[in-house]
Amino acid sequence: MWVDVLLLSQLARQPSHGYELRRRVEAATGIKLHNNSLYPALRRFGEAGAVTRTLEPQEGRPPRHVYTLTDVGRELLHDQLADLPEELAGDEAEFLARLAGFGRLSPDERRGVLAARGRVLAERRTRLAGLAEAAAPSTPEAPHDPWAALVLDEVLRRIREEQGWLDRLAARTDDPTDSPIDSPTTEGPSEETT
Repeated sequence: MWVDVLLLSQLARQPSHGYELRRRVEAATGIKLHNNSLYPALRRFGEAGAVTRTLEPQEGRPPRHVYTLTDVGRELLHDQLADLPEELAGDEAEFLARLAGFGRLSPDERRGVLAARGRVLAERRTRLAGLAEAAAPSTPEAPHDPWAALVLDEVLRRIREEQGWLDRLAARTDDPTDSPIDSPTTEGPSEETT
């Protein structure tokens, strides 16, 4: 699903042909999409009415297909960005794809996505901390493995670090300069005179 979010997000910026879309996703995320994930997704979007496909003539070459996001596609993108189901919240790519689209969400929607990720991290941290505490003391039959303990400690450290980052992101959700991209603003910036 995160691939869909990335593709729709790029198409929301501007219409693109497949190769350009793949290149833009890679430039924005570092993720190199393969044709076997790109074109089936574009086909599904077309069947759902989320994109239109037009032919763009090229001199001396076959015309290329240019994909444009429709209103249905914008709605689909918004719904996917705003919803992070529990079964996907533990997947880093799913979370980060949505986080990258926070500019299209309201503060409440942002908080919902952050809360879903936070719940998964809290559950993971509790489970791993319990495992660390329950680790059996070293015996001749089962000697203590310091490397396994180091890995567990590092995973717990990363979870704590991400939980702190989520707290900082949550504090930023109400920043008035971070209004949703697709929201009309009724007022311009206020100017104070001294």
